[in-house]
Amino acid sequence: MAKNRYNYEELLEKAYKSLPEKVFEDSERWEIPVLNSTIIGNRTIIKNFVSSCKYIRRDEKMVAKYLFKEIGTQGYIDGENLVLLGKFSNKVINEKFNRFVKNYVLCPICSKPDTILIKENRVMFIKCEACGARNSVKPI
Repeated sequence: MAKNRYNYEELLEKAYKSLPEKVFEDSERWEIPVLNSTIIGNRTIIKNFVSSCKYIRRDEKMVAKYLFKEIGTQGYIDGENLVLLGKFSNKVINEKFNRFVKNYVLCPICSKPDTILIKENRVMFIKCEACGARNSVKPI
């Protein structure tokens, strides 16, 4: 009969050492940015759009496409701003942006923002760099 070489504590310690450092970092270090919008005439201008996209590590064209689809409007990126054709409240814009972050940025397993989007054979996956989880997401 073979006897185990390690006891439980040694195996647990070995498993902890093999995990990446990001797993042990404080999850409170990151917050979803708040988009600041202003209505000018018949257009809504999101002033901090590009910097918010950089903060969540997502392409601004992808985020803009998602917002256009969810809000049901057209628009364009103008420098640091996103211009939406129509009048939309700051509350509606931030609700849609928060939904994007929850679906396409935060890991569904560990809730950390350390993720990347990967497209394989027309299927998009969100891969967590902290815990290694990989889940499919709806295409935008």
